[in-house]
Amino acid sequence: MSFVIAVDGPAASGKGTVAERLAAIYGLPYLDTGLLYRAVGVSLIEDGLSLDDPEAAAAAAKLLCLETLRQFELRGRMAGEAASRVAVHPGVREALLKLQRDFAQQPGGAVLDGRDIGTVIAPDAEVKIYVTASPEVRAERRWKQVLGLGETATYDEVLADIRKRDERDSDRSAAPMTRAPDAVLLDTTVLSIEAATDAARRIVEAARAKAT
Repeated sequence: MSFVIAVDGPAASGKGTVAERLAAIYGLPYLDTGLLYRAVGVSLIEDGLSLDDPEAAAAAAKLLCLETLRQFELRGRMAGEAASRVAVHPGVREALLKLQRDFAQQPGGAVLDGRDIGTVIAPDAEVKIYVTASPEVRAERRWKQVLGLGETATYDEVLADIRKRDERDSDRSAAPMTRAPDAVLLDTTVLSIEAATDAARRIVEAARAKAT
């Protein structure tokens, strides 16, 4: 039986770590869909093209495949900002739609995290979790991550980035970031990653029990 786990939420909410750990627990393939948008953005930057050019962004998205993701440096602030900017283009989202759905529909299932997994990519997923946390806590997490990557930024700058990305991701016309009606909310503001993973596992177990 195919079993798809859709994990959505804003930047630095912990959704990626939770999703990756769930994939390990249940032996399922895992895709961080945000990396696709980061790769599109970074490829445009490397080619000297504008992130705000919808045609160039869509063309870059059409050339993307999972095997090419490792060619790019995708974890810094620049890549995150680039991803948020190219994700507003409907042509980019359309170009990446089949790739993500094919990943979700493979035999046995999969775990995907992003911002529109439960609403657009896998609306029929057996489990939907919406992971969130306060902007201040998310900014602190991302700030520590940025410093760990050797980049320079202040906490206030990262908080401003987080709030700007939230607004852009929520207000875009194409597949805006929103909680699916049947997604279970997981607020990680005061949770350790171990506690958040355990809470997510219990959500999955409850869904599995209901399905049998």
